[in-house]
Amino acid sequence: MHPAGAAAAGTPRQPSKRRIPVAQPGMSDPHQLFDDTSSAQSRGYGAQRAPGGLGYPAASASPQEAFLADPVSNMAMAYGSSLAAQGKELVDKNIDRFIPVTKLKYYFAVDTMYVGKKLGLLFFPYLHQDWEVQYQQDTPVAPRFDVNAPDLYIPAMAFITYVLVAGLALGTQDSRFSPDLLGLQASSALAWLTLEVLAILLSLYLVTVNTDLTTIDLVAFLGYKYVGMIGGVLMGLLFGKIGYYLVLGWCCVSIFVFMIRTLRLKILAEAAAEGVPVRGARNQLRMYLTMAVAAAQPLLMYWLTFHLVR
Repeated sequence: MHPAGAAAAGTPRQPSKRRIPVAQPGMSDPHQLFDDTSSAQSRGYGAQRAPGGLGYPAASASPQEAFLADPVSNMAMAYGSSLAAQGKELVDKNIDRFIPVTKLKYYFAVDTMYVGKKLGLLFFPYLHQDWEVQYQQDTPVAPRFDVNAPDLYIPAMAFITYVLVAGLALGTQDSRFSPDLLGLQASSALAWLTLEVLAILLSLYLVTVNTDLTTIDLVAFLGYKYVGMIGGVLMGLLFGKIGYYLVLGWCCVSIFVFMIRTLRLKILAEAAAEGVPVRGARNQLRMYLTMAVAAAQPLLMYWLTFHLVR
């Protein structure tokens, strides 16, 4: 073995040194394959163009300039806005032909004081003396100013509450409640109300009664019976059948008196204004019609609630 070879074997091999080029200022990295263009904006290549430059409309451009910049889209927007305005105007003109929105607003013009007085009148009509509806320039005043005026707020709320109370009553009975029964109760009550209104309108036509009693007035007057029905069912849930029959009986008599004193001003008073004799045949028919409408309310109140109390 040669001494030179032994010396080479005993001495560790030093790694070879490579000359790394030093990047000069302003030059790219020598190891980078592609140039870095992320700082192009600093060199002005990707800088945002000034307003009003090529491809960017001026921020303060006038409507005429904006229209000229894109006439097709602006014309389409103008045409669509015109169609929408015409459609809204057409609906506003013809909606009263199908849904008397203006009249419905009158029947919902109530406040808390009116609701309290009206509920007291429904439960205690015997204490009320003046049943005349007040008018202002041949137009009845809003319900909130006259407790005798009919409204739709109390009948609507009473109808919804009746359906909920009926569901509560059926839920307390063993294996009798199901969600379908709520719909059945609501549809049954609504069907009876519709049948009542149609029967009264037909009767008024056959008796040839000239009255200002409208269909909405009939719905309002016939819907007041749901207030007594709610009271009867709640008392039945709290005190059993005795409480149900006592409260429902009181409410039935109250609604009978209320309907007689209210409808006679709408039906019989018109006959007196027309000069019809009090004991005439037509006036007798009108009186019988008034009695029949009032007597039907207690019967329906019992029919729609007796199965809810066990």
